[in-house]
Amino acid sequence: MTKLSILELGRVRQGGSRRAALDEARELAQQAETWGYERIWVAEHHNMPAVSTAATSLVIAHIAAGTTRIRVGAGGIMLPNHAPYIIAEQFGTLETLFPGRIDLGLGRAPGTDQLTLRALRRDPASAENFPSDVQELQAFLADAVAGQRIEAVPGSGANVPLWILGSSLFGAYLAAELGLPYGFASHFAPQALDQALEVYRSRFKPSKQLSQPYVLIGVNVIAAETDAEARFLATSQQMSFTDIFRGARNLTQPPIEDIESYWTPTEKVQVMQMLSCSVVGSPATVREGLDNLLARTGTDELMIISDMFDPAKRLRSFELIAATMGKK
Repeated sequence: MTKLSILELGRVRQGGSRRAALDEARELAQQAETWGYERIWVAEHHNMPAVSTAATSLVIAHIAAGTTRIRVGAGGIMLPNHAPYIIAEQFGTLETLFPGRIDLGLGRAPGTDQLTLRALRRDPASAENFPSDVQELQAFLADAVAGQRIEAVPGSGANVPLWILGSSLFGAYLAAELGLPYGFASHFAPQALDQALEVYRSRFKPSKQLSQPYVLIGVNVIAAETDAEARFLATSQQMSFTDIFRGARNLTQPPIEDIESYWTPTEKVQVMQMLSCSVVGSPATVREGLDNLLARTGTDELMIISDMFDPAKRLRSFELIAATMGKK
């Protein structure tokens, strides 16, 4: 049975607060582990008023402290923004506090704009060092060896599972070469999905961490009692994506009856291309859509994004998805 997991951005709603967004993320994780979800990841994004997960390791700690079983991790840490040694210390600490429950997904994008990148004191060229940085981080999380002069404490011996995340072929090649599990960001960049999975599977080299390819893909799912209600709830996410193209920095907005009044025809095409890997509807519609996606990709795990305005409706969406796919 395909595993189900969750990607969480700590969305800040209009009329809500950043603290509420973080607490809602924790409540979702608490419910999700009773519904049979495998893991919940949070993503590193900076300078986005609607996203509260920039301090990713701290949000992971907040969620992990409120749960008991579900795996919690980064989906992902944008490694060019950080020294690998610091990430080894942070995630070694998390693994020490919550043993056997921490994941570390790694991406090479900045997760922000160029102006904010300068505020992070990072050189954009740092992304070119991503493969070697991954291996350096991997070494810091492995068992310390005799004569090792720099040790991550906590960190050494933690052996936190690493994942390579991406939205292009680069990550597929790297994950295959290093023998690591691979997560594809099809929830916002689905164009290269099929080719990336083929590259990863065909070139995979077994490693100490992983003996055979393992694929996770992101998918937007909005589930509700009826197709019409789900389409209505989905307009909040559609407006958020439209705002990306406009350079607008709005908080998550309530759903609207007529999405056509919000976006232009050009914006609609752009947004629907980004959201083409989405399933919106009643339980029956969701089951059909996800079954088709599974048949197409053969993925081992689906990472669900159910981005909507109303926290109660969002919880209900994840509950329906789990029940529909046989997890509850």
